[in-house]
Amino acid sequence: MTELTFGVFIPQGWKMELASIDDPQAKWAKAVEIATLAEDLGYDSLWVYDHFHNVPVPAHEAMFEAWTTLAAISQRTSRIKLGQMVGCALYREPSMLAKLTSNLDVISGGRLIWGIGAGWYEHEFDGYGYEFPSAADRIRMLRETVEIVTAMWTEPDVSYQGRHFTLDGAQCDPKPLQSPRPQVLIGGGGEQLTLRVVARLADAANFGGNPEEFAHKCDVLRDHCQAVGRDYDDIQKTWSPEVFVRESEQEIVDGGTRSFWGEPFESWRAGNLVGTPEQVAVKVEQYVQLGCTGFYPWCSDYPDTETMHLFAERVIPAVRTAVG
Repeated sequence: MTELTFGVFIPQGWKMELASIDDPQAKWAKAVEIATLAEDLGYDSLWVYDHFHNVPVPAHEAMFEAWTTLAAISQRTSRIKLGQMVGCALYREPSMLAKLTSNLDVISGGRLIWGIGAGWYEHEFDGYGYEFPSAADRIRMLRETVEIVTAMWTEPDVSYQGRHFTLDGAQCDPKPLQSPRPQVLIGGGGEQLTLRVVARLADAANFGGNPEEFAHKCDVLRDHCQAVGRDYDDIQKTWSPEVFVRESEQEIVDGGTRSFWGEPFESWRAGNLVGTPEQVAVKVEQYVQLGCTGFYPWCSDYPDTETMHLFAERVIPAVRTAVG
């Protein structure tokens, strides 16, 4: 089995988790504090969202941009991997993404995980003046983006003629440090389009859902891999739920739902990692049995760090012991 990896998101403001902190510089200080804590606690990776507006609705609340955030955090950490869950392919030209990703890999000492997806938050597209194509076209643009970026990581000069993007002699130096390349993680569970791109081009796939839904997505991906002649086991399967851990069951119940969408407590709990350390460890083990080997949760009690500590100090060791 592929080695288990455990990451954690840092607070950026997307889910309004920094709203209790007034000063923007203090908000940023909290993000840095938690990023360095993640490394100190032994997490394998830290993650950021690629969004501009808050959810569930834009709220004029700070939302730190993904790539500048990771560039800054790369200089305050030394070991932990740096990923995006996931970047939006349509927010930046593929050639610019090649430059951004390559530079980040170099300045971080080879720690980039490149997460990329087709995008979905239409309000951001409208607000920032980006065209919002059909889902099919967004996924075609995702495919071309991955082809362009991975080519520019490795080839001295890249020319590309696609349906949506054209390059003529593009250069990308310095190249990423990682060999043969940084991991490409594609997010999204669209069964006939997104997962087909995953089967062809990704090193890792991130999709969510309850265990039954996760297992179904794995089966669909397996079929796509067979169709294109790809070894299904070469693709890491990952999950990025919300996590909320407390020592007692009563604290969990009394806290109620922490869903930023206002999802009812029982539904929110069922679809995420919510419970005591023992309960959460059992649920992680269930996903491991389904083939998931990368767990990258967002802590629902930010800016508090109790969940972050309990997950690192109690859940992760228990899971590693249980699965051997």
